[in-house]
Amino acid sequence: MLTPPAYALVATDLDGTLLRPDDTVSARSRAALARAAAAGARHLIVTGRPVPGIRALLADLAYTGLVVCGQGTQLYEAGSGRLLRSAPLDREAADTALGKIEAEVGAVFAAVDQDGVDGVTLIEAGYRMPNPTLPAQRVASRAALWARPVIKVLVRHPELGDDELTAAARAAVGELATVTMAGPGTVELAPRGVDKGTGLAAADELLEIGSERTIAFGDMPNDLPMFAGSGYRVAMGNAHPELRAAADEVTLSNAEDGVAVVLERLFGTQAAPDSGAS
Repeated sequence: MLTPPAYALVATDLDGTLLRPDDTVSARSRAALARAAAAGARHLIVTGRPVPGIRALLADLAYTGLVVCGQGTQLYEAGSGRLLRSAPLDREAADTALGKIEAEVGAVFAAVDQDGVDGVTLIEAGYRMPNPTLPAQRVASRAALWARPVIKVLVRHPELGDDELTAAARAAVGELATVTMAGPGTVELAPRGVDKGTGLAAADELLEIGSERTIAFGDMPNDLPMFAGSGYRVAMGNAHPELRAAADEVTLSNAEDGVAVVLERLFGTQAAPDSGAS
């Protein structure tokens, strides 16, 4: 296995990648990121979570840089608490897209992430959050999902698996939205042409770092556009087969600190309090 050249930007997904299964970042991963920073590399979080779903984690990590949120729909500056860019999903198009999906596969359950730094995740009856640690508010009807601007829609089917639902949704919605699989039980609709790749490109522009100097870590198909905009691509040991096929390297799983393993090879190691979750 070839060791990639030095990188100026470390782009990491969160769920299934930097975060352990218990939703924490281990001391080992923190130390590896600190070592990369000491060597001059920036850390860029690129996540499907909206801004409100990551603020507590950012504070815990003392993270003050840029964050690509909401599958690329939001570019957030953690230090100032400002939303620099946002790409809302047309609500009429989103409602139409859901109708087209249901015409193909039967009834689905939906949720939405509202736009803005204080946006709320709304879920309709029957929708079960893939990550129960993230806050959500239940609404009485689908119409209530569209009360405020949204950045994306989350879709679940009572019987179909994620791959089947993703394929069916893509065929059904056409040009109405970008369909992606973001994690177990997480099929999402985002604005057409918006994804983690466009979000990464926007961050690269502000940071003045070229894609060839970016190393990216991910675990699910929604990370494919981020991989396409990076010089070196690392899939987690727990990654979806599509991402593993597109990777330059497959590291250990998120439970085994796979991100840290690669960063230690690139940037060296430094002392950490312990190797457990923190």
